[in-house]
Amino acid sequence: MKILKIFICLFVGVWCMTACSGDDDNDKKPSGNANLNRNSTSVCAEAGRLEFPRLSTSNSVVLVHKTNDRVDPDRVNYAVEWDINKKSQRWTCYQMTKSNSVSNTSRYYGNPQYPLDPDLPTKYYLDRPSADYAVADYYRGSGFDHGHICPSADRLYSYEANYQTFYLTNMQPQYKKFNGSDNNYSGMSLWLAMENQLREWIPRNNTDTLYVCKGGTIGDIYPDNASRKETGVLARIQNKLIVPKYFFAAFLYKNDNGYRALAFWFEHTNNDIPSSARLSDYVISIDELEEKTGIDFFCNLPDDIENQKESNVALSAWGRMKY
Repeated sequence: MKILKIFICLFVGVWCMTACSGDDDNDKKPSGNANLNRNSTSVCAEAGRLEFPRLSTSNSVVLVHKTNDRVDPDRVNYAVEWDINKKSQRWTCYQMTKSNSVSNTSRYYGNPQYPLDPDLPTKYYLDRPSADYAVADYYRGSGFDHGHICPSADRLYSYEANYQTFYLTNMQPQYKKFNGSDNNYSGMSLWLAMENQLREWIPRNNTDTLYVCKGGTIGDIYPDNASRKETGVLARIQNKLIVPKYFFAAFLYKNDNGYRALAFWFEHTNNDIPSSARLSDYVISIDELEEKTGIDFFCNLPDDIENQKESNVALSAWGRMKY
């Protein structure tokens, strides 16, 4: 039985929309150094980039946000997979390079501060699909912050790139103690510490790239393991907007020596972080993260490299963590 898959890839105001059956080119068995789980690029060419996980097979749209400069050869800023039933993002992915980590602008402050994503049809939001949503959205007064998944500080190379990080599609509800800087964890939260550590790993060489995929859980944890399965939803704001119970980050670094990969897994709580905690306490392998989330990360790598790098964590290859 063929499974109907719908992917929507949006870029620079242009729609690419199609429906394809389960026998697209992902399901054809290549010979040699196989990459059997790669994304199809027939609908969305950008889905073949290394930062992309395997796209969902149903109920999602993929939003690829581009800028008008050439900092990225494809002009890609970041991408989001949006669950159209749960009205929530599954992940945001992007690249960090020497060229896109420069600071040419400041953090966006405007009105609205968190605008609607112009590329997402209003029917795929919750029940306030208008300009009012951007002013009086579900986050306000809820006790949760607008948690950037692609941070503003990672996109300071242009005003346009920074502005796009404030789209509501790039947000998840987060406790301030989880994403702010007012607790005991070296003066910052777990999420902020992870973001700052990421910037310690920004490539200093033009040929190196850090591939990033981050998000919060909006479905079951261990979805393929009945004995361990649990909900990944902490709460729903106004019984609608999902608050993730866990947050994750997956990193893949490529340089002249090859690849290395690791992941972070954090429980989303409103508690102070123990002063003795270190980011390394929250490191897991990509394989373990895939088991927890059901997401196939870095699926566009050749299978032999993917299997090798995702099964273990060589912390020494990443150097001493600052946080």
